[in-house]
Amino acid sequence: MSAPKRGSDARRRLASPTLAMLPRVADSLSFLYLDMVRVVQDDTGVCAQIQVDPQRIDLVYVPTAALSCLLLGPGVSITTPALTTLARHGTSVVCVGAGGVRAYAGILPDSLTTHWLEQQVTCWSDPAKRLDVAVRMYERRFKDADLPQTVTLEQLRGMEGQRMKAFYKILAEQHGIGRFRRNYRPDQWDSQDPVNLALSAANTCLYGIVHAALLALGLSPALGFVHAGTQHAFVYDIADLYKAETTLPVAFALHNSTNPEQEARRRFREDLRLLRLLPRIVHDVQNLLAPDHTNTLNAEAGEGDEEERPERRDAQMVHLWDPKAGVLPAGVNYASGGD
Repeated sequence: MSAPKRGSDARRRLASPTLAMLPRVADSLSFLYLDMVRVVQDDTGVCAQIQVDPQRIDLVYVPTAALSCLLLGPGVSITTPALTTLARHGTSVVCVGAGGVRAYAGILPDSLTTHWLEQQVTCWSDPAKRLDVAVRMYERRFKDADLPQTVTLEQLRGMEGQRMKAFYKILAEQHGIGRFRRNYRPDQWDSQDPVNLALSAANTCLYGIVHAALLALGLSPALGFVHAGTQHAFVYDIADLYKAETTLPVAFALHNSTNPEQEARRRFREDLRLLRLLPRIVHDVQNLLAPDHTNTLNAEAGEGDEEERPERRDAQMVHLWDPKAGVLPAGVNYASGGD
């Protein structure tokens, strides 16, 4: 019997890829934002063409193999060969607004794992697990929360309303504003006060960033745990985790602005460290959907251990579902009594 050819093991591994081989959303270059460039494929790889002046075009190569998500901002054009390469490397492509503060559409590669989507659906479809996720969201927002052992969603909504009311009062006193009441009325947009206008504009920016992170994970933005009835229900759930430290301070600081909407968007883009918030959103979402798995890996692995981060999963990309046996390997003939 002849010896196996050199490199046959590597070819077998490539032929049966695992999730561990895919780009991970916590890597240092997980998200890359581009604007005002043309993205093309040349003989070397995917590159962004930057028009420096009428006579000069600079090339910046995109590290496709290290990217989980490419954010395409205003003024970007991209060719089909470049999109094909990004899809082959398992990179999600999301069309966004300036600074990533809008999310208009997403192109997800075939190789994107469904693990986190399955976790989301499992938690969402079980009333007890859904409430458990809502409780963890509340505890993440309010670190000093001392919840009773059994709590209902109605009680959570009431406590959340009281805390936000108190937070509005603190911010209003800090900025010398009279009584503030959150009032979102699209049909009476121009009659709203500057703080409400600025808050609505800043929140929309935050929603775009959260939406991009959820798309990169392959999650459904529509399956929310507190919000429901909209295609952005889960976006609103996750965005609520960060409003107290991002959009609310910006909005109240603009109480005397003559153009609060424009100023809120500008300040939000300037103050926000986009490449730090996106991985943070990813980590928080994963902890909400699978806390036991994430905590176990964090306890077993050191902080800088690349091999055992929560995003790494040594499971086959394609498997079969069985209600009793659980996950079964694909590519196997399960016929019994056949020839």
